[in-house]
Amino acid sequence: MHPALRNLEVIDIIISHTAHGTLPALASTCRIFQDPALDVLWRNLSSVETLISCMPGDLFTVEQGCMVLQKPPDDKMWDTLCKYTSRVRSIRQTYSSMSIEALGSILLSCPLAPRSLFPNLRKLTWRANGTRGAADFLRVAFVPTLLVLNVAVSSVSTSIAFLSVLSSLGTLCPRLQSLYMDYEPLTDHSYCKIIPFVIKPFSTLHHLRALQVWDIGDQGIQHIMQLRALQSLTLDLNSWSIGEKRSYLRLPGFHDLNYLGLHVNKLEDASKFFVSLEVVRSRDITVFFSPRSPPPASAMLSQFLGILQERCDNDKLERLSLVGYSKAVLTEPGVFTPLHAFRNLTQLNIQGSFSISMSDEQLCQLVRAWPRLKVLKISSWIVIDVATVLPTFHGLIGLLQLCPALTSLALVIDTTKLDGIDLRNPSGGRFNTLNCLTLGNSPIDCPVNVALILSGLFPRLEQVNIDCWNGYQLYVIPQRTPAMKQWASVNSILRGFSVVKERRVEA
Repeated sequence: MHPALRNLEVIDIIISHTAHGTLPALASTCRIFQDPALDVLWRNLSSVETLISCMPGDLFTVEQGCMVLQKPPDDKMWDTLCKYTSRVRSIRQTYSSMSIEALGSILLSCPLAPRSLFPNLRKLTWRANGTRGAADFLRVAFVPTLLVLNVAVSSVSTSIAFLSVLSSLGTLCPRLQSLYMDYEPLTDHSYCKIIPFVIKPFSTLHHLRALQVWDIGDQGIQHIMQLRALQSLTLDLNSWSIGEKRSYLRLPGFHDLNYLGLHVNKLEDASKFFVSLEVVRSRDITVFFSPRSPPPASAMLSQFLGILQERCDNDKLERLSLVGYSKAVLTEPGVFTPLHAFRNLTQLNIQGSFSISMSDEQLCQLVRAWPRLKVLKISSWIVIDVATVLPTFHGLIGLLQLCPALTSLALVIDTTKLDGIDLRNPSGGRFNTLNCLTLGNSPIDCPVNVALILSGLFPRLEQVNIDCWNGYQLYVIPQRTPAMKQWASVNSILRGFSVVKERRVEA
């Protein structure tokens, strides 16, 4: 054998260029390739069926659609299985399979300590059923090395055995860092059955950094608040228990989060949640509204933002997003006045949910409190009628002067009003940081003039983002086709300007 083939770096390069389906053949070529090829082949399993496939064919029979174990695996079979399972780093099971029950029956006869079957497992995704067989498998897959767990809990197929294993998560996986728990529709009975098992491990997962879970009630929230390593928390409050079942006791709150995400049916639900907390210290807060929810009244939005100002650490919050409504909420810019307390905001995203009618002066007043703003997405579309007031290029220029660090902007303006705008030098200066611009359904009548102004303002801008025209709100409006042609013309002209600039640099 050539000496180069004994070099581990060379072997790694060869394996990285080998198709996954041919790795078994490469592993059987010689001993030098065997271990590296098997490591790659078994590192990430897309299904537990792979484990069954390496067993002898006569180990099972199929009876009434189920795989039935005919005899226990012998020592040689276990040695073979462990040879492969010790290499597994991640397992992803996204569908129910009869192989799960078959594997569970094999594991019951395992002569080894359960934790030694997957000694190097780091990540597990389990979105299949929660049967007894699944519980038997999770019992050996929940190992001290596990760092990431993504699991779905079903009210239909979840067994007590499965829930018992989940409740032992803190003991079996003490180093777990990320936990994502999803649920299928829960009934009143199943919720009461499942919740005690789900919340039990929370208080012992001391290394948990990221958690995503549904509404687990006041007791569960209290357990989560004790997780000092927690940096990211996402709560799905769309479950049946929200509002009617929760008591919303006054809780201490969260003191050191990087991210807090809430999924809610109604704005009132988000308001009740924040009211129940003494304080929320988080750098990033996102509230996702259900697209099926009716838009709230402007007064309700104002109340929510006032609560947000009272409960959140005004100095720590840097990013705020309110997204999700399928119908725009007609809003005046003054409603957002409570947000001026968050003077360190670098990102504000309220597009897709609110239709704000405002003048140039009102736009500047809205952003004046946020000089550090880098991302501002007020709207990619708004309802335009005779009563709607839109900012113009004058308002846009004022905004850019107040927020010079902007890199991304989504805003609807009236590009047809050009009085007082110098097409060659619109603002007397240039804004080199902005490289992403969405103008949504901004009125337009002269693409050449718009392109000239944008090129003068934003030297680094290559095109206007028009992907928003494929969204639901703009897809159905009658003016879609002619408007898209106008904005496509703007982009074509901007690209032409870019070519000219490049040639000047080369010259």
